[in-house]
Parts: sequence; C-alpha cells; structure tokens
Amino acid sequence: MSEQLGQGNTYRTLDEQREVLTPAEQRFERGRQTIGLFLGPAAFLLMFLLPLPLPNNQQALAAIFVFVIIFWLTEAIPIPVTAILALALCVILQVPETKEGQTASSVVFGAFTSSTIFLFLGAFIIARSMTRHGLDRRFALFVLSLPGIGKSTYGVIIGFGLIALSHGFVGISNTATTAMLLPIGLGMMGTLGRFVSEQSGTNKEPSRLKFGTALMLMIAYGASVGGLTTPIGSPPNLIGLGFIERQTGITISFFEWVLIALPIVLIMFVALCFILIALNKPEIRRISGVEEYVAQERSKLGTFSPGERNTLIVFCVAVFLWFLPGFVSMVAGKDAPTAEWLTTRLDEGAVAIVAASLLFFLPTSWRDRRFTLNWNEAAQIDWGTILLFGSGITLGTLLSSTGLAKTIGNNVAEGLGVTSLLAITILATVVAILISETTSNTASVGIVVPIIIPIAVAAGVNPVVPALAATFGASYGFMLPVSTPPNAIVYGSGMVPITKMVRSGVVFDVIGAILIVTGVTLMVQVVGLA
Repeated sequence: MSEQLGQGNTYRTLDEQREVLTPAEQRFERGRQTIGLFLGPAAFLLMFLLPLPLPNNQQALAAIFVFVIIFWLTEAIPIPVTAILALALCVILQVPETKEGQTASSVVFGAFTSSTIFLFLGAFIIARSMTRHGLDRRFALFVLSLPGIGKSTYGVIIGFGLIALSHGFVGISNTATTAMLLPIGLGMMGTLGRFVSEQSGTNKEPSRLKFGTALMLMIAYGASVGGLTTPIGSPPNLIGLGFIERQTGITISFFEWVLIALPIVLIMFVALCFILIALNKPEIRRISGVEEYVAQERSKLGTFSPGERNTLIVFCVAVFLWFLPGFVSMVAGKDAPTAEWLTTRLDEGAVAIVAASLLFFLPTSWRDRRFTLNWNEAAQIDWGTILLFGSGITLGTLLSSTGLAKTIGNNVAEGLGVTSLLAITILATVVAILISETTSNTASVGIVVPIIIPIAVAAGVNPVVPALAATFGASYGFMLPVSTPPNAIVYGSGMVPITKMVRSGVVFDVIGAILIVTGVTLMVQVVGLA
C-alpha cells in the first residue's frame, strides 16, 4: 500500500483525479486551473510590456516570475512543467548576464549541477528501495507498536513531528530528514488508512484522508522547523552565517546559534501540533483494533530479508556520513583540520549518491546476480520534484545575479521608510519568507541577507538581528511545494492537495514571522551579540 501511495500520484491533472474528487471539488479545480491558464500568460505579457524603469533582463525576469507564481498556485499545467518552461523563457529572453565563454543556456541550466539536486536523487533512490523491499512498512509497524502512538491519530502525527524535529538537533538536514521519513510515513498510512477510513464512515482512499495530509505536512514542517536548531540543520543556516561573518566581521558560534534558535524552535513546534491538527483535523481521534492488527502483522514479517537488510545498511551509512562532519565540527571546532577535511569531502549530495550506489552493489542473491535494486526500479523515483527544485535554484540565482532582488529590496525599504531595528527586522523576515515561497530556501537567504545587511548598516542599527531573522525566515516558507525541499518531497507523495498546503502554510508563515522577529531580537540580546 505504501508503494502505491508514493507512486504515480505526483502532479496529477484534473482528469487523473476525477475518481477521487467530489463534484464540488471538481468544479473548484476546473475553475482554478482555467483561471490560471488564461491569467498567467496575460499577466506575463502585461509585466513584460509595461514601461517600467528596469533593465530589460530584470523586467523579463519579473514577468517570468509573475507567470510562474500564477501557474504554480493554480496548477494550470503540471508544476514541474511550469518550472522548466520558466527556464526556457529565461534563455529565450536572455535573462542571465553572461561572461566570456558563457551562454544564457549554460547559466540557466547549470543549476542542475547543484549538490542539492544529487541529494534529492540519492535520497529518493534509497526511499525507493525502502518501499521496494518493505522496510518502510517494518519501520511503520514498529512506530505504531510504541506505547500511546498507534491508538490515536493525534499521537501518530505528533510522534512523527517529534522524530522530524529531533533530526535538527543532531545535525541532519531538513531535506535528508524528510526524504528518510517520507517512506516510513507512507508505510504508516498504508497500515492505518484503512482503519481510519472504515471507522470514520467516510470510506475514502488513504490518499484523500485529512489524517494523511496532516501527517505529511507535519513531517515537512517539523523537519524545516527542527532544521533551524543547529547551524548544520539546514543549508540556509550556513549560507546566512557566511554572509554575516564576511559582511559584518561577527562570528556566531555553534553554541550561540543553538541558544538563539532553540526557544523559537520549541515554541513553533507546539504551535505546529495545535494548528496543523486543527486545520487538517483527522477524521477520527481514537483508532480501535490497531494494537491487535499491528502485533499480528509484525509477527508475519519474520526476520529481515536480504533486501531489507541491505537497504537498512545503506540507510545507516547515509545517516552516519551526513551526521559525521557536523558532529566533528561541534566537538573539535569547525576550523579543526579533521572537521575541514570531512566537511569539504562529505558533501551531502555526494554522500547520498555513494550510499544509493551501494544498493546496486549489495546482492540479495549472488548466485542469480540479483542486487538490492536495479535501474528500472530506481528509475521510478519522482523526477518531477527534481526538475522543480532545480528550476527553483536557477530562478533564485537569477533574481540575485540580475539585480532584481536588490532593486526590489531597496524600493521596498525606501517606499516603506524603514529605519528602526524593529522595522528592518520585520522587513527582512517577511521578504525572506515571501521569496522562499516562490524559490528555494537557499536562494531566499542568498538574496535577502546580502541586501538587508547594507540597509541595516546605513540605518545605524545592529545588522546581526535582521540578518539572522532573514536566515530563519528563509526556512519558514510553508505555502508551496517549491518553497523548501521538505515541502517538495511530501507534496510528491500525492497526499497533500496544493490548496491545503497553501492554507496551512499561510497560517504558519504568519506565526513563524512573529516568532522570528520576537525571538531573534530577544535572544540576540541574551547571547550578547546585540
């Protein structure tokens, strides 16, 4: 069941969803997509042809962004198709500023060499092996057997949230955390979906249950929030720290980061538990018969099969190597030779590919030359999400390199007349969150932090506060699949309708912005960086 839930449900058209949509939902989806199909091109042409005081490439990029945002929100065409279409438009309209020997196409499509793309690729292949051999189901049954978890849908949701959150504490990135937990969560739904559907009287498919939506969103949001706990918990953290150190000369230690972030993370997680369940209230709260069913199913599993064993080995190797550089940096210091050696070599993307490649080496039957995974099985991963995130990286890079981000930032600052520390911090947080909704979180922090520091310096206020707030805000984009890698990964499960992600994301964006502005301003003073 978990394999069915995870395969073939990504970026489905209205025609592919008719059997699982109510007539009212079909009318809404038809209207939403039809509006987007006409509004997107019209808005693009209007933005492109208006006599705006912008260089040609900035105006072209602004027009493309308007088009992309409308098409992503309305799903007029599949989201990955919109993403790669935007890249083609960037080449045709010559958006990038090229150097000698470069072409617009080499700059635009060069983003697919990003390490994060290969982290996605490797993690998806490992997840595919977990579903192929049933390891996800074994994990799910184990979690269900824990005291107090399997009896309640609320317990399952909060339990998975705590698991996702805790990975940030030990330095595993939010992307890797979500990629690891997704197949386990799908296995959970494969087991519990039937119980929830029957006992609630809805008789819905597991992929249509609010319980499934809440569980998937909790995995993504919990991982994103938990990723803020340490500097190595999420790529934007390290990028933001680098900008702060280079532009202000102020170094924030590992311990100082944790001291600032931990209260914000814990409060946000409590808010996640209450509000996520309220917005996506499971069909039932108590589940009867699960304990007996879980015990029976676990007894049927028997010992680990060769495929499960090999996949678990690869899974553990990946987790260990993802964690090792951060652990050594924490113990020995980030400038220690060993820490630097590990950090430069054990790139998360490289680790993911090496670990995934082991699946093609480790045999399940040496006599038959049968290995843990073959290419035809591996090729069934979610390529649409990989295309989506690669395109997001490109669009974010172009926003910065063309100067459009700086133009927007300066005009907003001047127009709003922000000069106080509080006003600049609010601006930095809100802009970072908004940009992260339409591009990757790494792109968001790379755009906002370099802009906000000069604004703060010019206003004569401490630039560390708004710069840190922008760094945190870059990981708090919860509305769209492209906002953060965790969002993209769980959206690929087919269990999170875009409208529900947007609705939940708006609430958490607002709460997150308030917590970031308040928490960062207060904790920077406590730590003594003010």
